[in-house]
Amino acid sequence: MGPRLGLLLRWGLPWATMGLAVAVFGLGVVATGAYDTTATTPHPALVAWATHATMVQSVRREAASLPPPRRFTAADVAAGARLYDANCVACHGAPGVARAAWTDGLTPNPPYLLDAGRQFTPNELYWIVRHGVKMTAMPSWEQTMSQSDVWTIVAFLSALPEMSAADYARERGASPQGATP
Repeated sequence: MGPRLGLLLRWGLPWATMGLAVAVFGLGVVATGAYDTTATTPHPALVAWATHATMVQSVRREAASLPPPRRFTAADVAAGARLYDANCVACHGAPGVARAAWTDGLTPNPPYLLDAGRQFTPNELYWIVRHGVKMTAMPSWEQTMSQSDVWTIVAFLSALPEMSAADYARERGASPQGATP
């Protein structure tokens, strides 16, 4: 037996055996329905971490190829606030606005986006809004919203970390709660 074959048997065979065992285990889980897929049970911590980390890295990779956005204006932020209020606030809430109660039935729960403008670059936010996120309730807006509209939502999300409830109400064209017209 040559040195290469010995090395292959010493290292390759155990790894191949382990890979086969993992594949058989995975097929067993799929075939028996052993993994709880109900929306009322949160993902195990490892699954939640792995899916979120994968999403973040995928978004970073895809968004890196986009050209830099133009400079956002106050009009972009206001238009984005109105679109966000019409399409996003039920799931994600806003300053002074809670998420809709039915979002508690979604797994994973949609994140509040109050800090999204600090967590993601504008290009990353654009990619997420435009293309959605698999295995969540985050839809792709590619078919129903123009690129320009998506960029106005990004302008709003970029401004959101500094926005108060009164600022949000003003931007979306509504009276703040408790304010008199």
